[in-house]
Amino acid sequence: MQTNTQTLARIPFFKDTTDVDFVQYDRRCNWKRYEDNETIVDFEDQTSDVYFILSGDVRVLIRTVSGKEVILAEMKAGQFFGEMSAIDSVARSANVTALTRSELCIMPASVFRELLFASRSTCEKVLRLLTGRIRESNARLTEYSVFDLKHRLYAELLRMAHPRAGHDGQKIVSPPPFHHVLAARIGCRREQVTRELSSLDHEGIVEKTRGGLVLVKPRTLETRLAEAMRSEG
Repeated sequence: MQTNTQTLARIPFFKDTTDVDFVQYDRRCNWKRYEDNETIVDFEDQTSDVYFILSGDVRVLIRTVSGKEVILAEMKAGQFFGEMSAIDSVARSANVTALTRSELCIMPASVFRELLFASRSTCEKVLRLLTGRIRESNARLTEYSVFDLKHRLYAELLRMAHPRAGHDGQKIVSPPPFHHVLAARIGCRREQVTRELSSLDHEGIVEKTRGGLVLVKPRTLETRLAEAMRSEG
């Protein structure tokens, strides 16, 4: 008997979920592969499906009134998006594009809501995730209101970085971010990012390696952010 690989039980989000009979939901979902640079959902789409990422990486963009695009997030396998439209049925507020070849499980909004009401553990996970995203959005809003360009860059680098194995106290952004991508994440021009990174490199605070952009002294960046915040107080 062949094992069904197209099941919600494969999705990391549902790991350790014991109060769901996945079989009744599996057949109501679709599984689809996307090539790199392929649009998954676009601005103002009227669809309301929820997308669970099984493999690959995607990028989430928003577009300002003036037409400028700002990168909100880059998401990996194990994460999902689209839950806002599934909950309120409002048109998509962001564009999501596959950065690499990706496989996604597409869950209709009706199935998503039914699952939330049927599973206490799933509902709690979604509530925690939504709360986390609101907190991050609030942090970004504060940064735009309080910080200048270089301090927004410090905050974004710290947010993107993770501990560097074998190097106590250091962090790394891997793979190394493109300057135009960093610029789109903090709302400035690529040339400004290049200039600020060169300054940090000269100070010995960051260092570019083959594996990524190393934050040699992340605590220095944290201290500068704290000082900038206090100066606004």
